[in-house]
Amino acid sequence: MTGDTKSDPPSAEIRATATKLRISIGAFRRRVQETLAAGDVTNPQLTVLSRLDRFGPASTAELARREQITPQAMGATVAALEKRGMVERSPDPEDGRRSILKPTPAGRDALGSGRSAIVDKVAHALAASFTEEEIATLDSAAALIERLAGQL
Repeated sequence: MTGDTKSDPPSAEIRATATKLRISIGAFRRRVQETLAAGDVTNPQLTVLSRLDRFGPASTAELARREQITPQAMGATVAALEKRGMVERSPDPEDGRRSILKPTPAGRDALGSGRSAIVDKVAHALAASFTEEEIATLDSAAALIERLAGQL
């Protein structure tokens, strides 16, 4: 199923799997965004709060690079979070010209609420519509999808 070298083009089977992943992950992501739209925090805002929570303080430019979006788009998201008191800036101890962002207690609360809303919705869907075996398969697949995301 895999090629012998990194220069081998992916097989038709691998490309078909990649297409299925793109479609299914896209659909999952849209449902998550719909869940967040019902709350106080947008998906991009939750992503920023999550990054800061998971990886520690960062500059707007670093966040933009990590999310593969323009600094301007990230700046707009960060500005909205600042306005709502969910992130705060402080001088970068290594480079005083830069500022570093970190979540405030209000930002951590919003992150927890957003994550909880998503987890609750997914958990209810799993409990209502999936067998134990299917849930175990999804659990294994989640680790593989995360590993795949790290390769992109």
